[in-house]
Amino acid sequence: MIILSILFFITAILYSSVGFGGGSTYLALLLIWDIPYHIFPVIALFCNIIVVTGNSINYVRAGNHNFKLLLPFLIGSVPLSFFGGTLIINKETFEILLFLVLSIAGIFLLMNNKSYEGKNLVIKKLNLFISIFIGSILGLISGIIGIGGGIFLSPILFLLKADKPKIIITTASLFILINSISGILGHLSKENVLNEIFLYWPLFIAVLIGGLFGNYLNLKVFSNRVLAIITSTLVIFVAIRMGFRIFI
Repeated sequence: MIILSILFFITAILYSSVGFGGGSTYLALLLIWDIPYHIFPVIALFCNIIVVTGNSINYVRAGNHNFKLLLPFLIGSVPLSFFGGTLIINKETFEILLFLVLSIAGIFLLMNNKSYEGKNLVIKKLNLFISIFIGSILGLISGIIGIGGGIFLSPILFLLKADKPKIIITTASLFILINSISGILGHLSKENVLNEIFLYWPLFIAVLIGGLFGNYLNLKVFSNRVLAIITSTLVIFVAIRMGFRIFI
């Protein structure tokens, strides 16, 4: 548990520094550590909530928010995130889905790291129904896998030039927070795991401290682009590690 807590701490630092929760990597680490299959989506989502809550509050207080941008994505994602959390899939299918999620997310984030600089940005208004549709797809994926979905939403918003980088980061953080709450409620409807998750309290303490430290790095030390490159590298590394585990 000590080594796993350290890895959760590092993950929380890296992900929170670019506005994410780290759910996808928490899941991968829990798989590698052979944590009981039925419990680790709930652990990952709870860690997500811990990490992004502080970030979301800080970003909103700083005025870096656009609720009109966020709302359509939530309209689509929240009900489907809950629904996805209620679905039961076998472990082999889950591992393959998580491998695909990590691979795509890491590549998206790595390819899109220049967008964090926010230079020569021309903001475009998004179509309401397209936003709801994108939110629905991300919500379903998030609920099934047990992640917040922001690691996908953020690159999409950058690609669509939906707003300034700081606004997009805040939007992704709030999206992760609300989807994680919806998803965890869906997962808790399947099995009574509340008593079991408290056995993993060191992980929750680790991500709480890591999230606070990562937010400090975001605000004071590194540029968002540097942190995005570091985070995407971590995601791709974990995806490769999972690929070897699944296919070799």
